Amino acid sequence: METATAIAVSVTASAAKRIAALTKAEGDGVMFRIAVNGGGCSGFQYDFSFDDTKTDEDVLIERDGARVLVDQVSLEFLGGAEVDFIEGLMGSHFEIKNPKAKSSCGCGTSFSV
Repeated sequence: METATAIAVSVTASAAKRIAALTKAEGDGVMFRIAVNGGGCSGFQYDFSFDDTKTDEDVLIERDGARVLVDQVSLEFLGGAEVDFIEGLMGSHFEIKNPKAKSSCGCGTSFSV
C-alpha cells in the first residue's frame, strides 16, 4: 500500500519485493532512498542508497513491506515516475520510468529534463 502523499511516485510489486529483501538484509529500520543528483552523461542521475533516518523533507512510499524515501528536491524530478525491478538475461536492475525525462543514456541511470 502506498501512502497518500506519495502518489507522485509509484513502486511496482517487483520493485517492492526486491527493496523489502534488500532492506531486511541491511537491518531493522533501514529504508531505501531514491535521489536525483547532478551528473551522469545526460545531466542528472538516479542514486539508490540505504538510510535509517526519515527527515521532514522526505516523502515515504510504502508498498508490500518496502519503505522508500524520496526527498522534496528529487521529487520535483520524479513526479509521476514508476520504480520497477527488472530481471532478465542481461542481469537485474532497478529501472525508473520517468515521464519528466526528455532523454536518457544507455546506462539507464542518467537522464535530462
